[in-house]
Amino acid sequence: MSASTVTTAAPRPAYRVTGRRVVRSEWSKFRSLRSSWITLGVAVLFLVVIGSVAAALYSPDGPLGGKDADSGAALTLALAGTNLAALAVGALGVLLSAGEYGTGMVRSTFAAVPGRLPVLWAKCAVYGPVAFVASTLGALLSFLFGSAALHGERIALSLGDAGVLRCLLGAGLYLGLVGVYGVTVGLLVRSTAGGIAILAGAVLVLPGLTGLLPSSLGDTVSRYLPSNAGQSVMTLHASGGSLVGPGAGMTALLVWAVLLLAGAACRLRRSDV
Repeated sequence: MSASTVTTAAPRPAYRVTGRRVVRSEWSKFRSLRSSWITLGVAVLFLVVIGSVAAALYSPDGPLGGKDADSGAALTLALAGTNLAALAVGALGVLLSAGEYGTGMVRSTFAAVPGRLPVLWAKCAVYGPVAFVASTLGALLSFLFGSAALHGERIALSLGDAGVLRCLLGAGLYLGLVGVYGVTVGLLVRSTAGGIAILAGAVLVLPGLTGLLPSSLGDTVSRYLPSNAGQSVMTLHASGGSLVGPGAGMTALLVWAVLLLAGAACRLRRSDV
């Protein structure tokens, strides 16, 4: 008489939602989308091409003709494409967050991560550093190409000159934080078109609107807007009413990031989807 064999299914392993796993998930989403790399490449292209062309078109008889190396004019030319690069980097941030609402993928994301807030942190932790590295590389290439074009000119600078690396890293940090702004704005408005429009307005339009305020108030507000604060961290010598020092500029950029992250976190916790 043979003994009956009882087979039992192996217990399914218990999976826990951890920060590391959420980050890996968001990294997989980012790197698997061709549009992510194309848009990031466009941002780098803006930096390199516009900066190189601006340096190549430099003329001693032009607006910067009376400047010397200490003025930082060479960096101004090399980073001339920063605003357009900021639009591309920020737009990609909006797409990475608001795009999930458009496709409905956000339901699967929040089903896997019911706490929701780890999704926000992970998206920023993935995209912010990637945008920083790519933007810093673009700023460096733009400066190197521009330096070759400006060789022998009074405004020419080299990487070893005081403050140059700080400005190039500042440009990368500014654009990396703009990417984080894009992610948070996308989660706040949940509309790709609306998020990109808001971001473009903040970068390009809002600084000009401060001129409608009383002069003292307008100057104060303008200094701490993201675009002007970013300009402060990548300028060799901050001068003029619209710029503050690099330390104050970086502080302003970080404060904007904290405020937007807090707003996006509240929106995620209080909404149904």
